[in-house]
Amino acid sequence: MNDVSTHNDDGMKNDRKIHSLSAKVFRMILTGTIVLGLILLFFVLALYSLAVANQYIATSYNLSSSAFRVLQSQGSVEPLCNEIMGRYRAMTEEERAEVDSEAYEARFADITEREDYKSIRTTLGYFLESSDVYDIYLAMYDRDTSALVYFADPSEEDVALPGYWEKIGTGEINKFLDWNGEGMLYDISKMEKYGWICSSGVPLKNEAGETIGFVLSDITLSGLLPKLSTFCLQYFIAMVVLVLLFGWIMVRKTRKMMVEPINAIADAAQNYVQDKYNGVQTEGRFAGLNIATGDEIENLAHSMTEMEKDIAAYEDNLTKVTAEKQRIGTELALATRIQADMLPNIFPAFPERSDFSIYASMNPAKEVGGDFYDFFFVDRDCLAMVIADVSGKGIPAAMFMMMAKSMIQTQAASGRSPGEVLENVNRLICENNREEMFVTVWFATLDLNTGLLTAANAGHEYPVLKQPDGAFELFKDKHGLAIGAMNGMKYREYQIQMNPGAKLFVYTDGVAEATNARKELFGMERTVDALNQAADKAPEEILQAVNGAVESFVGDAEQFDDLTMMCIEFKGKDGDHPV
Repeated sequence: MNDVSTHNDDGMKNDRKIHSLSAKVFRMILTGTIVLGLILLFFVLALYSLAVANQYIATSYNLSSSAFRVLQSQGSVEPLCNEIMGRYRAMTEEERAEVDSEAYEARFADITEREDYKSIRTTLGYFLESSDVYDIYLAMYDRDTSALVYFADPSEEDVALPGYWEKIGTGEINKFLDWNGEGMLYDISKMEKYGWICSSGVPLKNEAGETIGFVLSDITLSGLLPKLSTFCLQYFIAMVVLVLLFGWIMVRKTRKMMVEPINAIADAAQNYVQDKYNGVQTEGRFAGLNIATGDEIENLAHSMTEMEKDIAAYEDNLTKVTAEKQRIGTELALATRIQADMLPNIFPAFPERSDFSIYASMNPAKEVGGDFYDFFFVDRDCLAMVIADVSGKGIPAAMFMMMAKSMIQTQAASGRSPGEVLENVNRLICENNREEMFVTVWFATLDLNTGLLTAANAGHEYPVLKQPDGAFELFKDKHGLAIGAMNGMKYREYQIQMNPGAKLFVYTDGVAEATNARKELFGMERTVDALNQAADKAPEEILQAVNGAVESFVGDAEQFDDLTMMCIEFKGKDGDHPV
């Protein structure tokens, strides 16, 4: 452990203790090797266990398959299986419940005297004596009673007589009865009496292809645990020896190749900082180290030497960079004001008009954005409205926005319909759009004499309409492609009859796609709910309500998209209609 002196921002000296890098390297190597060894033990143990288990499964299954082929060749199995299962299924539940009674055994006592039963039991006994399995027997799974019904069992101890049954889990029954013939058929389960048992089997079928029984063999997995314990002990001893030996060798090499060179670089760095703190102009602190390790540490020493030279040049350039940053900030602030001035921002917009009220707002995600809105008179009684969203953000989107806004206003001033305006603007933009930018646009004209709104939509969001006697509802209009996406596009127009007191809300996708810290979207359902909460308010208050709902939902999360909204209320010629 070493003492290191540093200085804080007030110039006070701080002494702190640091641990030896050699000790840290040793602990890191020791810990890493142990962790790696344990991980390897886990995988090796898993593979070893799987291999041993597969060996047990294969032994059991192959024995069942061999017995199956022999029994199938004898041709005496089906009558016995059908007879026992017929008697079993003919019994009531109360009769089957007495499985361990003498009365129950008497129901199947004559089966044990049959020649086919004796032949089958003798055959199974031969396989049992010549193998290491726990038991091999002929039985059938009954799905209706969730039971395994025994037909023939050759074991001398704890023998299962014909008709004897035991409760079996539904999973095992389904696995055996629904087997498709692929792979090995087996099930591993833990039994209270026998411990972990692997049961493998082969189905016996009649001429109709129906399963009439299974040749089953059980093999205990009790021998697996001792093998695994022995393997783990041997592996652990070998791992401890290798860890200690490897750790000792690596620490010696690390000290020579890493610790001593790094300490030299650290001392040079501390002296360099001390010189800077004292205002001493020195050079060559790192150049004189003469570190030749031939690896990243030598590269670090060379980098520190270059850094020492570069810092001086950096300090000279810092003042220039700071001044340039201030200039860029001033220009961005100016661009923000220019963009804001491009949009109608004086409200009430037309105080001399009482037949409608309109309000709009735009909050860019960056200093300048790509959203825009506009409203202007085409003639005395025709109000044009537009809201749009340019692809991208920042200065390029803002420039594209100003171009698109000017084109739309110019085309609308000529008296063209909304669809014609969008078609002409799309053609003009597509003729010279090397950057392949596009803009979604909703453009409409409102006849203030009749309240008839004519609109066209170029890939923009659906408007939200409220008639005087209703609530705000999404109006799903027909979309065309965004402006700039493809030349020669035609845009379909539609009309909405706005009765006195009707309100229309249009917006960009920044409203519905506003995202909170949990990555949830604000969505259109919340947007419509916010509108209806302020349905009786004036357009300005409606936009404030929606903006407040979005801000409350988003919280401290960063704003990723521009937030632009516009709302108009049509009041009619008398200018005084109930909402």
